Amino acid sequence: MTSLKQQCYTLSCVLISALFSANSMAREWLFDVYLDQSKIGQHQFKLSDAGVLTSTAKFNVKVLFINAYQYDHQAVEQWRGDCLEKLEARTVEDKVKTSVKAQLTEQHLLVDDGKKQQTLPRCSMTFAYWNPKIIEQSKLLNPQNAEWLETQFIPLGTENITVKNEKINAERYKLEGRFAGKPKLNIELWYKGGSDWVALKSITPEGYTIRYQLR
Repeated sequence: MTSLKQQCYTLSCVLISALFSANSMAREWLFDVYLDQSKIGQHQFKLSDAGVLTSTAKFNVKVLFINAYQYDHQAVEQWRGDCLEKLEARTVEDKVKTSVKAQLTEQHLLVDDGKKQQTLPRCSMTFAYWNPKIIEQSKLLNPQNAEWLETQFIPLGTENITVKNEKINAERYKLEGRFAGKPKLNIELWYKGGSDWVALKSITPEGYTIRYQLR
């Protein structure tokens, strides 16, 4: 299940479609999460008018009615425009607890995972898929384990997909990520109108398919 865990904590930062009001930037997303054809949990995101994003995810994979994998992730991110200003994330993965904090200073973004500190560029991003600017990023911060990943977004053209029982045209991208030279990510993303993220799929090395389905 190691590769599955790597996929899950990456996907914990996933944001897939937006519900906009006319005069407010506040948004909310709620996804059912599937492993192959089995529902394993939910992931909810709330973005306030002040740019505070709250993320809550709970996954539970069962094999023969036995809990084979459990994941509980909570994060609060403060954004200033397209730049991460502050982060507090706590995760319990198969009883292993991790905590990551980040704070913007005058010179850089200071990231602390409880074991070491690292300094990142002032305008850094987590896996904020709700923001179309993410496609332009060559590095992204994993909020669960503080890995600073090398990323590449590859356009794959336009595709007709189903979202909330409606057929739509969406732009498809492949996201590749590496850490210390080793492949970490195998994710596909779909954006409606070039900006609204409406779908995600990830294939693990074992052949599992992870997808988020917007409610």
